[in-house]
Amino acid sequence: MATKPAHGLATHKKGPSSVSTYKTLDSPVQYVKGVGERMSRVLGKLGIFDVRDLLYHFPRRHEDRSRLARIGNLRGGEEVTVAGTIVAVDNVRPRTGLVITKVAIDDGSGVATLSWFNQHYLKDRFFKMRGREIIAYGTAQVGRWGIEIQSPEWEEFKEDTDPLSAKRVVPVYPLTEGLFQGTMRKIVTNALDGYIDLVPEVLPEDLRDRLDLMDIKEALRNMHFPESMEALEAARRRHVFEELYLLQLALALRKREIDTPGHGISFVIPDNWKETLRSVLPFELTGAQQRVINEIASDMARPDCMNRLLQGDVGSGKTVVALAAILIAAGNGYQSALMAPTEILAEQHYLGLSEMLSSIDIKVDLLIGSMTAREKRAALKRIASGETSLVIGTHALIQESVEFAKLGLVIVDEQHRFGVLQRAALKGKGLNPDVLVMTATPIPRTLTLTVYGDLEISIIDELPPGRKPIKTHWKTADERDRVYQGVRKLIAEGRQAYVVCPLIEESEKLQVKAATEIYEHLASEVFPDLRVSLLHGQMKTWEKEMVMKSFRAGETDILVSTTVIEVGVDVPNASVMVIEDAHRFGLAQMHQLRGRVGRGEYQSYCVLVADANSDDSAARLRVMTQTNDGFTIAEEDLKIRGPGEFYGTRQSGMPALNVTDIFRDIPILELARKEAFEIIKRDPKLTDPSLRALKKDMLKKYKDFQLAAVS
Repeated sequence: MATKPAHGLATHKKGPSSVSTYKTLDSPVQYVKGVGERMSRVLGKLGIFDVRDLLYHFPRRHEDRSRLARIGNLRGGEEVTVAGTIVAVDNVRPRTGLVITKVAIDDGSGVATLSWFNQHYLKDRFFKMRGREIIAYGTAQVGRWGIEIQSPEWEEFKEDTDPLSAKRVVPVYPLTEGLFQGTMRKIVTNALDGYIDLVPEVLPEDLRDRLDLMDIKEALRNMHFPESMEALEAARRRHVFEELYLLQLALALRKREIDTPGHGISFVIPDNWKETLRSVLPFELTGAQQRVINEIASDMARPDCMNRLLQGDVGSGKTVVALAAILIAAGNGYQSALMAPTEILAEQHYLGLSEMLSSIDIKVDLLIGSMTAREKRAALKRIASGETSLVIGTHALIQESVEFAKLGLVIVDEQHRFGVLQRAALKGKGLNPDVLVMTATPIPRTLTLTVYGDLEISIIDELPPGRKPIKTHWKTADERDRVYQGVRKLIAEGRQAYVVCPLIEESEKLQVKAATEIYEHLASEVFPDLRVSLLHGQMKTWEKEMVMKSFRAGETDILVSTTVIEVGVDVPNASVMVIEDAHRFGLAQMHQLRGRVGRGEYQSYCVLVADANSDDSAARLRVMTQTNDGFTIAEEDLKIRGPGEFYGTRQSGMPALNVTDIFRDIPILELARKEAFEIIKRDPKLTDPSLRALKKDMLKKYKDFQLAAVS
């Protein structure tokens, strides 16, 4: 059950009614008329603890019951709300063994059949209601016996006794056990009547007038009980704008603080740095890499702190771009720190960059949790003395014991896995160092504007020449034997293969156990004549490196692995990946895993072995077979999971967007961003008295942004 600290009220009158002596939006919800102590516990399950929570507990949809659909006019495929009298009820048992409860309703123009699966207890309930009227919402289908609606939402239709539920646009709320729509509507109405005058208006009047936005009281009433569908849309526009405007104000302020002239390092760009970069690379830079490197060099030359997001699909060469920035920092006598989310990725960066930088005498150190105490002490000493120019590590980099001699550049890889405070802690190891954050998870433009509005953005939109698109296939578990026959054929041609074990999020130990079992099965029964090895996160660092070294050298045919290979592993000869139980993985993770193949000259394949257990998992698997484009995948991932899940709201410190639809509301987002950045340009400390309420609300919602300039 959700919990929230109790709010302190002033005194309460003793006696049966126990009414608060004064009203505030922070008053416990139990004091709203019609709630009481028992119902307040029920509302608490929905995260509703005070009056403000209740007022902003918006309906998930509305039904226009002033114009109910007539059953006789229905066509298949329409989402409809119908009302009718119950005329027949029965439980049907088809050959599948399911119990289907069927209820026939008649509205005078025709009869529709409502059906529910495996809810046999509904028969008795509806049987007692024969002759009474109900209202139902769902998708109409043309079935064998006419119009059918499967698994509709429904409630009893009391036109005479409940004016909140009939002949109007009616709210349909998210509920929990013990709470019904009629009760919720009455409670919300009482809250609106008793407390709406206490809701502060945070948007200045001139802004509302200029943008034709409802005032807050009118918008709140119409979000719950709109006068019309048009009024509902206008109310929603007001709330979406306010939500995005507050966010964009916080982003604009944070960007202004970061961009304050003279607060960063003005790096001198060495004359020969591009020649030095080319000399350590075994390949030519792509046009996109060169463009982004120039953007970063321009940032670093200014006396402001660079704060840039580098997006690039798997295999696009982000590490090489980071290397260019490292060379500029080293050429100016500054150290660089690269933080990665996993030890294996940190180790991969360390091995690759050490090898490239060895020819120009730039000292690189690794700092990860699994190093011995002796190794750590030696590395820390070199870092503190300035002997080390580049430190690569995990969260170990932000421990108190880590001291830099002269940290000038911070690079965060796969940045979405780190929280705001972790990134700030690493930056705090230096004196206003430049910051470059990198991600191989392409981010849709809408999220870029909301989540990364304070960053400059660079995109590597070009893969190295010669790369062939990876062919992806979805196979069921019954087809597993044929999949492994295909793997054997590719290995006979000289290629290598990955087999990724099922994702078991609850327990890393269970995941290791599953990986070990699959490894033993493949090594002893399926491929006894081939060289099969195992890699998982609980192995010691030296063990993991031995396994990867053997695989890179072609001494292993098949690498059975957990998701530790998701990022940073580059073996050009590996041309096929089999992902077991692929339905357990998210789209972004499958795309990252798939990026481990397709890195050489050979045609590569990714085979998803899965029996999809939901519509969402089937949708993810279909998307993977249809495209290799990371931005397309990111858009689809966002649609399936929603923005909070996509980005990881809790981890980032970014509040959830409660009203905004990240796809539908792009025009409002762009308007809110324009208005917010303009007002911060005119009034960077928000000193205008008309902005007092707005400033207070913004600072409360975005306290994690640490907006010192206006706090």
